[in-house]
Formats: sequence, structure tokens, C-alpha cells
Amino acid sequence: MYYAKKQPEPVPEEQTSIWQCSQDGCSCWMRENFTFDETPTCPICQSAMVESTRMLPTLTNNTNYAHTK
Repeated sequence: MYYAKKQPEPVPEEQTSIWQCSQDGCSCWMRENFTFDETPTCPICQSAMVESTRMLPTLTNNTNYAHTK
């Protein structure tokens, strides 16, 4: 007997605030609500990070460490 695989449900996405590295060759980025600093530096190259947005899967950060605006 043949059983068809179920199609996975699509992951909901939303426009998310992020910090991304300002250095041209560096592709590092992080979600804004997962940072500890008000203006973080890049953990890879130590350059300044700038605010931006991306379409990302919806996640919830329930820690008290998340910085809020």
C-alpha cells in the first residue's frame, strides 16, 4: 500500500525588526528582541550594527532580558 506524505503547514512569517552588521563583507544579523544591548556591536567582526527589518518566521522571546522600545 502507498501512503502519501502530508504536506508541511506553512510557517507564518512577519516583518521583524533586526540589527544587521554595517560592514560590507559581514552577513551577521540578529533579531532586535534577542539582544542584550541597546545598540549592539557585531559579535563576528566587532563593527557597529544598524537597524533594519526582514520577513522572518514568527518567534516569541519570553525572557526578561529582551530589550523593548
